[in-house]
Amino acid sequence: MALIVQKYGGSSVADVEAMKRVARRVVETRNAGHQVVVVVSAMGDTTDDLLDTAAQITDRAPDREMDILLTAGERISMSLLSMAVNALGVPAQAYTGAQAGIRTDSHFGRAQIIGMVPERIARAIRDGQVAIVAGFQGVSEDADVTTLGRGGSDTTAVALAAALHADVCEIYTDVDGLFSADPRIVPKAHRLRTISQEE
Repeated sequence: MALIVQKYGGSSVADVEAMKRVARRVVETRNAGHQVVVVVSAMGDTTDDLLDTAAQITDRAPDREMDILLTAGERISMSLLSMAVNALGVPAQAYTGAQAGIRTDSHFGRAQIIGMVPERIARAIRDGQVAIVAGFQGVSEDADVTTLGRGGSDTTAVALAAALHADVCEIYTDVDGLFSADPRIVPKAHRLRTISQEE
């Protein structure tokens, strides 16, 4: 039996059918005898939609309030995926970054992880549940919600895998690998073969 952390990006959970496909994959992994922790991004363009909505209200939104707003997308995804996994007969529970024990500094919009205390996640998987964690977010020492910036769900998955001593961390994505820039925007972006821990 292995402990597997799976991360699914926004395109993987873009709509209800996609969410159900992810749930089936999660259940298949668990039914193969593995413990499973899932990190999930916001559905489709949810984060961009939230940014657009905020911009219609003000062009000077406080960073703290923006982080509270932007974490909503991942919270929606984690809840729905948990429901989908439970509907397939496998016990699952959803956790925010704070509930998962992801401690960060207070740099809203680009917080850095300063500690991991994933006790609730470890307990859930010991009890036979699938733990589904909202990516991209944590909690500061002042108990404020923070976001980790773009790519934050990948960061969440890797940090959880390390903290839980997972056997495998699987990142599911719609691109061929990690690129120097977004290949959909920058035509000359190239795939990176290695990357440093800081990067």
